[in-house]
Amino acid sequence: MSTETAAPALAAEAATDPTAPGVRVRDIVLDADGVPLSGLLATPPPGVPLRATVVAVHGGGMRAGYFDARTHPGQSLLTLAAGLGFAVVAVDRPGYGLSAGRFPSGATLAEQSGLLHAALARYARHHDTGAGVFLLAHSYGGKLALHALADDRGAAFLGADISGTGHHYVPGIEQMTVLHSRRTWRLHWGRLDLYPPGAFLAVKSLVTPMPVREVAEVRSWGDAFPALAARVRVPVRFTFAEHEGWWRHDEETIASMRTAFTAAPQVVFDRQSGAGHNISLGWAARSYHLRALAFFEGCLAARAA
Repeated sequence: MSTETAAPALAAEAATDPTAPGVRVRDIVLDADGVPLSGLLATPPPGVPLRATVVAVHGGGMRAGYFDARTHPGQSLLTLAAGLGFAVVAVDRPGYGLSAGRFPSGATLAEQSGLLHAALARYARHHDTGAGVFLLAHSYGGKLALHALADDRGAAFLGADISGTGHHYVPGIEQMTVLHSRRTWRLHWGRLDLYPPGAFLAVKSLVTPMPVREVAEVRSWGDAFPALAARVRVPVRFTFAEHEGWWRHDEETIASMRTAFTAAPQVVFDRQSGAGHNISLGWAARSYHLRALAFFEGCLAARAA
């Protein structure tokens, strides 16, 4: 069974978030067939009906706290979504957090997908998920989301919102052997003024080395994408930051991505102005999160109709 523990210092501030009164963020440990996956859980305040559950999946070299930034009011996905009636589970992907010891070199995307499905199935047996489960994923987590959606169990998701993930890298990136260094800083962040004061200091505790097995899969992503996309059978939305540095997102590239989703009932592409790759850590975080939640609301409305 998943277990919950006392909230860390950062998460404890949720109770005083003026944009989400009554919302509390706490630690959670998910059981993925015996593998512990650490993360954060936020639930709607008392009296607010649970609409659905959002499972948030972080990118490479980050932790679940990416979705709980607090350097300006309303920035946290967890407190914002919970205040609007969604439960949010932000999970440390296999190879990060508590599971790092089990996977010192990381896990492949296929392995991570199996563990994520196992963890969520057990979570759903012991927690109310409302109308069901959405995926919200960033960067490398977007690759995991597509693997999870392409799995035979993926049709059980209500939909997915993916930011910072495409199918064609900016030229030269596939040849990189080190993806997190001073050389790649601007690819991750973009301009300094896209982020509120204190953002870079606050994120230091979330940054962690990217496992070598993840780095090894970077070059094969373009080849893997078409087959995965063709197996997605739920609505999916992609967002590219205005100052995205990793991925091509010109109109021709987006058209190519769109045609790969032959079975999805809806595929939406959007751009987030005033944002760098790490959208949820910048000034644009609240705008992006609200757009993602609006997409989920649309999915719920279509399902009800």
